[in-house]
Amino acid sequence: MSSKALDQFLNENLEDLKSKGLYNVIDPLESPNGPMIKIEGKELINLSSNNYLGLATDARLKEAAEKALERYGVGAGAVRTINGTLKVHVELEEKIAEFKQTEAAIAYQSGFMCNMAAISAVMDKEDAILSDELNHASIIDGCRLSRAKIIRFNHSDMNDLRTKAKEAKESGQYKKLMIITDGVFSMDGDVANLPEIVKIAEEFDIMTYVDDAHGSGVLGKGAGTVKHFGLQEKVDFQIGTLSKAIGVVGGYVAGKQNLIDWLKVRSRPFLFSTSLTPADVAASKRAIEILQESTELHDKLWENGNYLKKGLKELGFVIGESETPITPCIIGDESKTQQFSKRLNDEGVYAKSIVFPTVPKGTGRVRNMPTAAHTKEMLDRAIAIYEKVGKEMGII
Repeated sequence: MSSKALDQFLNENLEDLKSKGLYNVIDPLESPNGPMIKIEGKELINLSSNNYLGLATDARLKEAAEKALERYGVGAGAVRTINGTLKVHVELEEKIAEFKQTEAAIAYQSGFMCNMAAISAVMDKEDAILSDELNHASIIDGCRLSRAKIIRFNHSDMNDLRTKAKEAKESGQYKKLMIITDGVFSMDGDVANLPEIVKIAEEFDIMTYVDDAHGSGVLGKGAGTVKHFGLQEKVDFQIGTLSKAIGVVGGYVAGKQNLIDWLKVRSRPFLFSTSLTPADVAASKRAIEILQESTELHDKLWENGNYLKKGLKELGFVIGESETPITPCIIGDESKTQQFSKRLNDEGVYAKSIVFPTVPKGTGRVRNMPTAAHTKEMLDRAIAIYEKVGKEMGII
């Protein structure tokens, strides 16, 4: 018999979320997560995936995965430090380091895991972290786990960061300081001011940590936000995911050899979790090779992103100040945002509503994620549906 206290807590809070338009319903896909998807037998234009370059369904990655599956089996069989490090894991990490132009790299089971692993392996209760107020949830949780003092600075406000960095340094309270930022902020599509962040960090001898989940494959001709600004030699931690533009699953930290050596002996997810599966590792390696060989997919992504942005802006939608293909349509009210998303779905566009707590209250939005795999015809159809539903609901 389940606990009455638990049932009461769950039922009350679930009802509360539903009444405020904050309850998220998960829609299982009956198809691959491509530019078109099928949900409950209905074909929809997909504008909600992170599969930026269309690599999740790429035949070249499937082939690499199949070969690794035949050679190594379905699982690695152990944690990395015992005997779960296969030759293919080493090859992937070498490939990531080459891609990010760092001395070395370490792969984890997810991008979220990277932030839980790397921050707490280096920072502790005698340290302080300067963290952008709009940093991803995984960064926030990684900071909390480290037990370091968290000093939030206003989003991309370099004056505020400098003031707080100076105060933290001159206070003499902390052994080590670190500045953490997303490279690309996933809800608005804006890019961190890395040149200024690095300048402030150098002035006060502070470590720099960039989570480039939405920048890798997208900026820097595919190599990411740090490469975009030419700061590979200056940023201490480059965090990335293998789950978005790379199209598979997993994450990595890239940096100096001694940092990676330390993470291999001190980061708990590396020490206590079974390795990434061989097929996923081989597919990820192949994806990175494709990005190194050609910018074709990267260029197509930007072309499609700019085309969708222009179409929605001309209709009168508020799309914010995105500097990347991420294109939010900001509605505001949570319930209206969810209703707008539902109407788009009815008409043939899958664009998921994003509301509090993922974004601040009153800034509900439908976030569009165009990919390299979308055709102009798909985007034209999506824009027409946006126009129809936007006018119907009085949004434009």
